[in-house]
Amino acid sequence: MEVLTPSGIWCAELVGMAKHNASIRLVAPIDENREAPLEIHACLPITAQLSLWDEFLPATVELGATMIQPLIYERSQYSKHRVEARMERWRKIILTAAEQSHRTRIPELMPPKPVESLQSWATEQRWVAYELKTEEANPSMKLENIAFTHGPEGGITDSEIAMLRDSGWKPISLGKSILRAVTCPAAILGAIQMELGRL
Repeated sequence: MEVLTPSGIWCAELVGMAKHNASIRLVAPIDENREAPLEIHACLPITAQLSLWDEFLPATVELGATMIQPLIYERSQYSKHRVEARMERWRKIILTAAEQSHRTRIPELMPPKPVESLQSWATEQRWVAYELKTEEANPSMKLENIAFTHGPEGGITDSEIAMLRDSGWKPISLGKSILRAVTCPAAILGAIQMELGRL
């Protein structure tokens, strides 16, 4: 059997079973890279309905995010206690999704940060999904590390989008319809993976 560990995928054998658990022995690492050739940082808004994270985390992992950064936007209705109570659940969802999609790496879930932290985000490409028309074409993707973000329910405020643009984040359009916060990560990651297939 294959087992996903923090150090990669290993060939393993079952050595014991009990009523509520099983024991395995790691035999040898499997030298197979199933990851994108770049870092993909999913900087996702903390939503008022925290259960939305249970919905969009699996697709975020399956579509290749290497790091997941929860962000506190103005409209996030952030509660430190409620989010901290969910972090372990989210880590389990991430692990399960990584195993099911045969990832060779488990994406890291970071502690929440304010959206202002994106001003100094150190990736070569930075995209922000923005629902209002900007008269700008979507940026062309390069084979360089990339980060993306989008707003929570209610969207990004004018001051937040101005701050992001001033910090080098490029607005991107995901079409003419307004997408729910739960839909955005999969839409952006799908576009990224399609572009990677061309590069």
